[in-house]
Amino acid sequence: MADLVPGAVRVDRLRRRMITVQIIGAGVILLLAMAPYVFEPSVTSQWIKLFYLITLATSWNLLAGFAGMVSVGQQAYIGLGAYGVFVFNDLGLDPYTSALVASVVIGAVAFGLSFIAFRLRGGYFAIGTWVIAEAVRQIVIRFDSLGAGRGRGIEDYTADPVLRNLFTYWLALGILVATLIGSLFLLRSRMGVALQSIRDNEVAARAVGVDVTRAKRIVFVLAAVMAALAGSVICLQQIGVQSPSQIFSVSFSAFMVFMVLIGGIGTLEGPIIGAVVYYVMDLYFSQMGLWYLVVLGCLAIVVTLFLPRGLWGELRARFDITLFPVGHRVVALPRPAEPDASASAPAPRTSPRTDATATTASTEG
Repeated sequence: MADLVPGAVRVDRLRRRMITVQIIGAGVILLLAMAPYVFEPSVTSQWIKLFYLITLATSWNLLAGFAGMVSVGQQAYIGLGAYGVFVFNDLGLDPYTSALVASVVIGAVAFGLSFIAFRLRGGYFAIGTWVIAEAVRQIVIRFDSLGAGRGRGIEDYTADPVLRNLFTYWLALGILVATLIGSLFLLRSRMGVALQSIRDNEVAARAVGVDVTRAKRIVFVLAAVMAALAGSVICLQQIGVQSPSQIFSVSFSAFMVFMVLIGGIGTLEGPIIGAVVYYVMDLYFSQMGLWYLVVLGCLAIVVTLFLPRGLWGELRARFDITLFPVGHRVVALPRPAEPDASASAPAPRTSPRTDATATTASTEG
């Protein structure tokens, strides 16, 4: 490696790799968008669950993996997203538009709640978010128009089940794409660098001029919006909410933590890997009942002990591979070659008197 000297380094933003990711990603998105015309609705309906699982894992990873905020109360925004569909659907909007409008309103709610949550730190912050989620659930079940504590279904919905599945699939895919693209560009920006500095050392980040509270609040609101969108997709897929205790269950946060830790916290690829692992296990082993939860717990323990960086984290450390270039590299430029002293030095000049003396001496000799 070339020596690092002043003025001989440059910052590589991995633009070429980013262009490659954009081209390949556009192709994958196009193929996924066309999938309902190739596969049966029973298949694409399963993919809807995978899409919102990746969205949830990515949102929690933004909080904990990049901003250092460990939350166990994201189910508050999942539940609000589901019930927000009812509210705006009752006001005359179609369910799909209701999901988008509700997520914006819930983002404003999360902005207000952040002033309460940010008064806490560390483990108190985690417990505080869980308490906020429980308080939100208690408020929601007080409204008879939302089904009180019994749950309710969507009143005005697409009658054709095939079209209903198709629209829900495209909405879930669009939310997933927006989540990944938004996270990628956020982490490649100056805000992303600030978030990682906050995660590593909040005090040092403040010392170098990072507005810690502002950066955390932005991520907190964005993660709430992502969770609300995922909750609305859950509501649309199930054509309603079975019960408030189900949609506001803390198990959502537990599964988010599981997916991120299995895949690799602090990476964009990790939550995707973890969500796929959880989705496959849930698809094929959920019929085992309590043993299914035991297997999930054992898997989490094994990965934590032997692969502390997660599946993708270990792969990246061993093979130096990255799918989503979110960082920057300082590249050393080669040291300029120094000119050859012997070739560039001028020949010594001699005086005429010295030359004449040397000639006389030679003649006399």
